[in-house]
Amino acid sequence: MTEAHTPNPIPEFPNVLSILADKLEGQPVAHFLLQWESIIFSLLVIAILAAAAYFATRRLKMVPHRFQNATEALVEAVDGFICSVLGPRGRKYTPFIGTLFIYILAMNYIGLIPFFKSPTADWSMTMGLALIVFVYVQYTGLKEMGLLGYFDHLMGKPRGVMAWTIIMPIFMFTLHLLGELIRPFSLSLRLRSNIWGDDMLLAMLAGFGLKGLPVLFLNTLFVILAATIQAVIFSLLTLIYFALVLVHEEGEQH
Repeated sequence: MTEAHTPNPIPEFPNVLSILADKLEGQPVAHFLLQWESIIFSLLVIAILAAAAYFATRRLKMVPHRFQNATEALVEAVDGFICSVLGPRGRKYTPFIGTLFIYILAMNYIGLIPFFKSPTADWSMTMGLALIVFVYVQYTGLKEMGLLGYFDHLMGKPRGVMAWTIIMPIFMFTLHLLGELIRPFSLSLRLRSNIWGDDMLLAMLAGFGLKGLPVLFLNTLFVILAATIQAVIFSLLTLIYFALVLVHEEGEQH
């Protein structure tokens, strides 16, 4: 007897990889495609962004063409926003935060294309991005404040009577350490849950056929807006994490 195939109770749009895996059912490559579909689509996004960057900067002109003009406007807007929060020294973080924003935005949008999937609907992808942010922020904190200054920051900078009260510094250190460790989970789950929920909503509405077409169209517009907002939130929180480290460091200098 063959085991009956139970349909997936969670609605989901089929994509080119899941369709191909279904056609190749039983073969090792089918498992590979399903196991790595988020990574494959994320690599596709990287290839698209790399191609776009190449064509935008291939022949730079004093009087830019439309694509170059749009690219420069986007870069200037992101750089201006980051520097408005971190000051002039924030420009060194523009490549990282700006790339993060554009990459997440593109991954959110690609799932709206028929037979494609948003890699950010997969927690392993968003957790990977959040861990990169976490490591870079901790590295920046250690580099800017030094090892002793970093631990002093985690302990809440105890001074005066607090410096002689061992309980309060230990309590603040534990609290700050837990806060730092929780950040990757909250950052990744927020992005993943919203994108995954939006994808499931559109797939469910598409199941109603032509009757649900007006509602599907309206919700697609809201999903596009939500995808943009989620990319902004992820990047903005990353910016805030850097700002907190740099503000503490600047405070020590004055």
